[in-house]
Amino acid sequence: MLHLRLIVPADRTEEVVGTIEKTVGTTHLVVVPGAARDPAGDLVLCDVAREAGDGLISGLCALGLDRSGSIAVEDIGLSLSERAEKAEKDAPGEAADAVLWEQLQDATHEESTLSVTYVAFLSLATMIAACGVVLDNAILIVGAMAVGPEFGPLAGICTALVQRRPRLAVRSLVALLVGFAAAMALTVLFGLAMDAAGLFSESMLHGERPNTGFIYAPDWFSFVVGLLAGAAGTLSLTSAKSGALVGVAISVTTVPAAANAAVALGYGDLDQTRGSVEQLLLNLLAIVVAGTLTLLAQKFFWARQRGRTRRA
Repeated sequence: MLHLRLIVPADRTEEVVGTIEKTVGTTHLVVVPGAARDPAGDLVLCDVAREAGDGLISGLCALGLDRSGSIAVEDIGLSLSERAEKAEKDAPGEAADAVLWEQLQDATHEESTLSVTYVAFLSLATMIAACGVVLDNAILIVGAMAVGPEFGPLAGICTALVQRRPRLAVRSLVALLVGFAAAMALTVLFGLAMDAAGLFSESMLHGERPNTGFIYAPDWFSFVVGLLAGAAGTLSLTSAKSGALVGVAISVTTVPAAANAAVALGYGDLDQTRGSVEQLLLNLLAIVVAGTLTLLAQKFFWARQRGRTRRA
């Protein structure tokens, strides 16, 4: 269930309440006249089944409530109510299959914005991965994958393509490209500093690396795993099962490939640099393709589900 807290101009309250009451899957409607001060208006509260949430939010936005008032949405962890159970039963489809597009766009907007924190996390993840590739340490590689925040901009690109939001697409692409460029540049300097300190050496990079040699040797498995991870990551976002994102993060070779490219570039090894960059681009492309197709499929099947419900 979702809980909606609305601030509604007094002259639009009846219209908003009518929209809520007409939406199948809503319950616990509360209206407190004149309770809101900034902006001034009435406070309207209600609960709605997740599978009916996107339709209700879209309807409220169509009334201009996002501009003249306020729409706040939060997940309900526990709701002990027969009315809530009935609302979920009456709502079309399954909650796990529902996509809240406004929530997805808001989440990807935040995660795909180029910021100091984003660049810092990506740079630190790349430096950890650099230690992993030089030491041929799989544990460090997995840790670096988990730290990397690159799935946010990738999800932003997928969402922008499906929802036709060019600004979100540009913002996400800038965050992705600038973030990786900055992280790789800092990792080149990090690698040189570690070499000067005697902790890295060119022989370590060129030695036998059974655990990390795949990073600069892309193949079709890289693309297939990227597709699977992209689909899984997108489903985890749309179904609010964020725990799956950790598994996605440690399935694709993005941060490790950037790290290997940076370290190899520092030593002038253009072959490993080229192979690592190809690995990076291949994984990024696979995630975007799979994520976009997953969102399109969800949009199509959910539209069919709602259409069948209306006809019934």
